[in-house]
Amino acid sequence: MLTIRMPAFLRRGDERAGPASGVLARRARAATLETVDSKILWVVSILLLLGLVMVYSATVALPESPRFSRYTPTFFLVRHAFAIGLGAVAALIVFAVPMRRWQKLAPWLFLAGLVLLTIVLIPGVGKTVYGARRWLSLYVFNLQPSEVMKLFVVLYAADYIVRKQDFIQGFKKGFLPMGGVVSVVGVLLLLEPDFGATVVIAAIAMGLLYLGGVSGKLFTGLVGVVGMVFVAIITFSPWRRERFFAYLAPFDPVNAQGKGYQLSHSLIAFGRGEFFGVGLGGSVEKLHYLPEAHTDFLLAVIGEELGYVGVIVVIALFYWLVKRAFEIGRQAIALDRTFAGLTAKGIALWIGIQAFINMGVNVGLLPTKGLTLPLMSYGGSGVVVNLMAIALLLRVDFENRVMMRGGRL
Repeated sequence: MLTIRMPAFLRRGDERAGPASGVLARRARAATLETVDSKILWVVSILLLLGLVMVYSATVALPESPRFSRYTPTFFLVRHAFAIGLGAVAALIVFAVPMRRWQKLAPWLFLAGLVLLTIVLIPGVGKTVYGARRWLSLYVFNLQPSEVMKLFVVLYAADYIVRKQDFIQGFKKGFLPMGGVVSVVGVLLLLEPDFGATVVIAAIAMGLLYLGGVSGKLFTGLVGVVGMVFVAIITFSPWRRERFFAYLAPFDPVNAQGKGYQLSHSLIAFGRGEFFGVGLGGSVEKLHYLPEAHTDFLLAVIGEELGYVGVIVVIALFYWLVKRAFEIGRQAIALDRTFAGLTAKGIALWIGIQAFINMGVNVGLLPTKGLTLPLMSYGGSGVVVNLMAIALLLRVDFENRVMMRGGRL
């Protein structure tokens, strides 16, 4: 198990309050070291390292293309490794902040996220790639506000439910304010456009409202309304409608060279991989056939090179991580730490939903969306924010352990 030193406020517990707290502090001092869940660290480390290897495998031949001719074979590997390192530093900082402080910061962080989503839409400020304005250039690093907003929505929704727990089952005072602010986020994201992030953020907010105690009838109605909104968006957006129908028949001659091109080559990659794969580095589809193989379609390269076995291992690791996050959340709520528990469950929803959508897109279960595979795909903002979320999860678990050992927070 990984061990870290007990926080100073636990060692000084008897200085802050009366005899009762002194007893609790002495009990906490009996275990001079508190543990952090090393299994989470191992699972996350495996996903990060496997992602790093597969990003390199998927991009090593890209400089042979005229579009990437100015890059070296290790360009994407180095940048991805830099993002992991930056994310690790950010994770250490996040872990050091108590959950009660995060709860106070939640509304302000959400407001900051709205400001970033607005700034990125300003022509000349937001960086446009493939017709989508989603990034803010920080020179050495491109910040994607939609990735940051996923974390901020988790924190804001958890804090909102705690503050409104007496009204959460009502429509006017419970659901409506939360629905309103999430709708604003959705509009800003659709203006980029970023439909995938809109789906994930809406799912996080809806999921946390349900877990927070919103009535079944209201939740069912909410799901229906959101579903109709998404159907309307697809119906009245010609290119989204084309992409949707292309996913239903990717090998149709019309779709195979158009909107279904990525999906058809992704399915070919999985087919070539069979059970054990063609071997690490042996992918053919990554050789300029499958676009964005290192981002949205990294799982297809894994399927081709490591086969069915490799894909199942990745799915199993994500399943375990999401399951463990829900367990940590339930444990925190049982200890009467509702905000911390909902934050852990929100992180579980986020990672689970985004991983499911990415995998579903890769295997043709869902229409193509611009969503990366958490912790694995190339993308600086995504990796950094994912690691910050894992640090928050570890912080919730750490504080759970402190309380169960009789310590004070």
